[in-house]
Amino acid sequence: MPDPIERPDRVDLTDARALRAYAHPTRMELVGLLRRHGPLTATGAAELTGESVAGCSYHLRMLAKYGLVEQAGGGRGREKPWRATARTTHWEAVYDDPAATEAVGDLTMAQVEAYVRKLGAALAARERLPREWQAAEFSGDWSLYLTPAELTGLTEEITRLMARYDDRFEDPARRPEGARLVSMLRLAFVDPPHPADEPDAPDAADRADPPAPPGPTGPGSPPSPS
Repeated sequence: MPDPIERPDRVDLTDARALRAYAHPTRMELVGLLRRHGPLTATGAAELTGESVAGCSYHLRMLAKYGLVEQAGGGRGREKPWRATARTTHWEAVYDDPAATEAVGDLTMAQVEAYVRKLGAALAARERLPREWQAAEFSGDWSLYLTPAELTGLTEEITRLMARYDDRFEDPARRPEGARLVSMLRLAFVDPPHPADEPDAPDAADRADPPAPPGPTGPGSPPSPS
């Protein structure tokens, strides 16, 4: 995903072919599994994904072609173990090559669909979590008026904040008691235009209902949240 902070443990996707190769749900899942549970053979990956061994073997070779995974040494044929080459995957939001920029859109959509599947599985299992974890989980959104530079700066601040916990991924000894793997999603996008935002939209006064006739005064109700 786009990452505003340079990391030594990331692989960069630099062209349309690499972006499109990664935009496959099984390949994205395989890279995630190798980062969390690797090394894995094609047989082990098939057991975890539900895909065929032959299918996993093919996808692993495609991922290796673009530097996302590599053979870990040992084994034979489909029993050779594979490992991820880096902790994170990076690509630019926009490229000089229009085909690569178009591929970014396809990859981002595949990524969002993967998020939805993962979130659905988490929600289905939520009732089995201890109450403290159920209370700690959250979802929500926040609308802000920002310039491109401000959005970039905000993204960098959030990334630096989360990076404080990065060392716990590789070193279990740094994980405090009770720590569990948590997925935090980062999404920021410009809202699509709304008719009310158009310059030729009627003024608020023109859209409002006519004033009510005078009546007795009293406490008012706060406006409903948008």
